[in-house]
Amino acid sequence: MAGTNASGHLHVDPESKAPYDAETLATLRADAEIVIARYPQSRSALLPLLHLVQSVDGYVSGRGIKFCAEMLGLTTADVSGVATFYTQFKRHENGRYTVGVCTNTLCAVMGGDAIWDAVSAHLGIGHDETTADGMITLERVECNAACDYAPVVMANWEFMDNQTPASTIQLVEDLRAGKDVAPTRGAAKVCSFTEVSRVLAGFHDGRADEGVGAGPATLLGLKIAKERGWAAPSSAPAPGAEDSSADRPGGLKGKEAAQ
Repeated sequence: MAGTNASGHLHVDPESKAPYDAETLATLRADAEIVIARYPQSRSALLPLLHLVQSVDGYVSGRGIKFCAEMLGLTTADVSGVATFYTQFKRHENGRYTVGVCTNTLCAVMGGDAIWDAVSAHLGIGHDETTADGMITLERVECNAACDYAPVVMANWEFMDNQTPASTIQLVEDLRAGKDVAPTRGAAKVCSFTEVSRVLAGFHDGRADEGVGAGPATLLGLKIAKERGWAAPSSAPAPGAEDSSADRPGGLKGKEAAQ
């Protein structure tokens, strides 16, 4: 629910449980059947189906829970248990853009905490809260898996590397203004939360190969290894076999190794 705080999300709005209209339900069923057909066991389709529901409702609604349960032959309790376990599934209305600020150890040391404080104060919202205009949901993220570019912020799971408080405030203001925002790596622009949810449900938007996937910092180790002729062992040595480390660059043998 836009503009409310996290505690307000404990209340499920009656609209969340209102049935889908016939046209929406028919489209959802057709898409769900495509997803389910990809799995030997239909239950395995639950995660993408929850993303599919989010692509329609903007969050995992009460009617979305019921829909997934009916399509997969599960109870609503089964579906709710999964939907409330993973943080990518929202049980309340989400903003058009989820902005996640990493405040885990490395990002925090490099400025993530300062970014969080500045952006939270600027928007007037805290963790998992949404601006009154419904545009931005702000999250503290434990790790964005991009420590080589710390501090990192994500917008709908697109990377914004080497951020500062000022650059992140500019980011959220550009998103709120409806401007096309290009991530540091990846797709040419940040998509909406519902568009990304449909991709996560398994319906590709044709943009997977856009932009740079791995930047210079990520590839630095590989570059050094190639320059120095390093390579991983072809296979692990058998138990009791002689250690072959001496045969690699910098390896030591005999008394030299004992020292």
